[in-house]
Parts: sequence; structure tokens; C-alpha cells
Amino acid sequence: MSQLTFYTNPMSRGRIVRWMLEEIGVAYETKVLDYATTMKSAEFLAINPMGKVPAIKHGSAVVTETPAICAYLAETFPDAGLAPKTNEERAAYYRWLFFAAGPLELALSLKMLKIEVTAESEKSLGCGNPQTTLDVIAQAVSASPYICGERFTAADVYIGSHISFGTRFGIFEERPEFTAYLERILSRPAKLRAEELDNALTV
Repeated sequence: MSQLTFYTNPMSRGRIVRWMLEEIGVAYETKVLDYATTMKSAEFLAINPMGKVPAIKHGSAVVTETPAICAYLAETFPDAGLAPKTNEERAAYYRWLFFAAGPLELALSLKMLKIEVTAESEKSLGCGNPQTTLDVIAQAVSASPYICGERFTAADVYIGSHISFGTRFGIFEERPEFTAYLERILSRPAKLRAEELDNALTV
């Protein structure tokens, strides 16, 4: 099996990838990088020229961008059962994975930075109205147990992490749809292991 290396910082979106890695249950090496030094080193810039984590190297393959890493791991390690299996699942999987990477991520950033979006500027934003984006994702996570239906997938790792971060830090308002969804996914053994590993790195 090819060596799998995980580049991260515990105070980053690397926490999402850590959760995903624990879900697939394969051995991996963790390299913790510092924002000011090793993340900008020539060695790491050869991995990700953006100088940002997370990133993974699997054999000679390099993957950056958190949703891409989640999708890659789900497909590369199918025994974990985190990739879509039917056309219906696949449609929902890609729809909501990219929705979270686009509109939801942008809505989170705008709200976190307290940037007011005018009716005119909505036309130019991928998320349109941030509040509408939250309404849409709230409806999506309450329509079925998981974002693709009855099964937990890699899309839940990514989407759930965004909702969890947004509500935990008061960026998104509390909603019963979010609370119920997070109760279903945040108690997974892989998530708890990932939290323990990352929390140990922040001490």
C-alpha cells in the first residue's frame, strides 16, 4: 500500500480531513506544520504552492483542497463505504459537497467577517443571500438522516464540519435541523478519535 502523508495544523480545516482519515481507517503519517514557518517552506510549497493546509500525499499523488481530499479518500478506499453507491446517492453527494465548498463556505466567511451583503451584491455572489444559503442547507440535512439519504458519506464529513464550526462559534444561528443532524454525526467513533488526536496537538 502506498504511503499516505497528512499535512495539517490542528487549528485549521485539517480537522475535517483528520475526521475523514479516521473514518477510512488506514494508516497515515501526520506532519504538523506551523503557519509562519514550515507551511511556507520550499518543501511544503512543492506540495501546495498556496502554502496552506490540509494536504495529503498518497504515493506520488498530491491532493489539496479539503472537499477534494474527502472525495479522493472516499473513492480510493471504497471499503469504508463513504463514496456514493447509486445514481441517486451520487447526485446528492456531488450536489451538496460542491454546495458546501461554494455557497456554504462563502456564506460562513461573510458572516464570520461580518460583511453585510446588499440585495444588489447578491447577484455577484455564489451564495447569493447568505441567509438563503443556510435555509437551503437546513432543509437538506433534515430531509433524510444523512445528506445523501440513509447512509453516512464523505459529504457528511465535509458539510457537518462546516455546520458544526458555524454553530459552535455563533456564526450560524442555532436551528433544530442543525442540532438534530449534528447529533447524528458528531458522536461517530471516528469523529471522536479525530478530535482527541487534534486536541492533543493544541496542548
